[in-house]
Amino acid sequence: MANVVVVGAQWGDEGKGKIVDWLSLEADIVVRFQGGHNAGHTLVIGNQVFKLTLLPSGIVRPGKLSVIGNGVVLDPHHLVDEIAELSGRGVQISPDNLEIAENVTLILALHRELDAHRESSTTEGVKIGTTKRGIGPAYEDRAGRRAIRLMDLAEPDTLDEKIARLLAHHDPLRRGLGLEPVPARAIRDELLSIAPKILPFMAPTWERLEAARRAGKRILFEGAQGALLDVDHGTYPFVTSSHTVAGNAAAGSGLGPKAIGYVLGIAKAYATRVGGGPFPTELHDEIGQTMGDRGHEFGTNTGRRRRCGWFDAVLVRQAVKTSGIDGIALTKLDILDGFEKIEVCVGYLLDGERIDRLPAGQAAQARVKPIYETIEGWKGTTAGARSWAALPAQAIKYVRRIEELIEAPVALLSTSPERADTILVHDPFRD
Repeated sequence: MANVVVVGAQWGDEGKGKIVDWLSLEADIVVRFQGGHNAGHTLVIGNQVFKLTLLPSGIVRPGKLSVIGNGVVLDPHHLVDEIAELSGRGVQISPDNLEIAENVTLILALHRELDAHRESSTTEGVKIGTTKRGIGPAYEDRAGRRAIRLMDLAEPDTLDEKIARLLAHHDPLRRGLGLEPVPARAIRDELLSIAPKILPFMAPTWERLEAARRAGKRILFEGAQGALLDVDHGTYPFVTSSHTVAGNAAAGSGLGPKAIGYVLGIAKAYATRVGGGPFPTELHDEIGQTMGDRGHEFGTNTGRRRRCGWFDAVLVRQAVKTSGIDGIALTKLDILDGFEKIEVCVGYLLDGERIDRLPAGQAAQARVKPIYETIEGWKGTTAGARSWAALPAQAIKYVRRIEELIEAPVALLSTSPERADTILVHDPFRD
């Protein structure tokens, strides 16, 4: 059995929630290894819809252990609220089925305030299009070695020194931005008030995961956002503040690289993006509007309408390579039903010269022009199909052409939000 890492192969919002839920039936443990509560996963189970933002998708499945790994930045207040919301809907959550890494970084009120202030700025280059939830500033403090971590709440006598270290950075920063200083006492009170509610979930999760790996348990690693939002390999600076590529599943959970088996990338049959940044195949016409309407392209967390465009094989192929993707789960094929012609980006023109990758420079990324290949559409429906035989022949040709262009096979094909509407080509857990 192979442990499986699930990563988005575009800019996020690819439908990872359904795929992770589908795979979690075979998994013993589901691990969230990066990001914060800025990435929503929508799960449709029977007649219930669950919108998770921080908790691993396995939490709604009885008998599964869910783990929030050290690579995550954790807003403790949001965690408590999300647990309460799910508990109110009958989902059982306790330290028996949820563990949080003791060395996870905490998001504090000052992080949220700083994030919101930056996003309201009119200064060129400051506004990135974040969710204003404090994720970026929390990662900054982690990298700057001044973060408050979950384990610190278990040692309240040491908090004053750690808060002073944190404020030695934030006080002058806030003065420069025209913000009032935050009293150390306010931070201490915030932490001590929430500590009893989250400390019961604290555990040395790396040790638990390593023991499970050695025992042959099946571990599913769940990422947030997508590979094109990776802080190094994405469309910088319009990226998230963590590593979203598959390699971070090991570091973000405390395991070695050999713990990773099969890497499953998730990609829509078209492309979407939320927030600012380059989007070479973006459509500003009726077709883009139709994609958004049919696909209900609104952010799970923010409600922001997503930008829509044609499938970009250049970018997905690049994600395949930077994440070591073994196979793709292709989602939302049904949104393309009825289009007479479908365009697929197969390369770019940059200053008149063809290139087959997204350049790293921000200015160059903004200048690339897509080179399209036109593929004939189909008149039948793919919605709800559960076998290749149920798909229109031209839809199958479209999938096969995507496989050729991205240099990776389609392991799963999702034809609706329902878990059962999935065509399995290759079981990632049986690599």
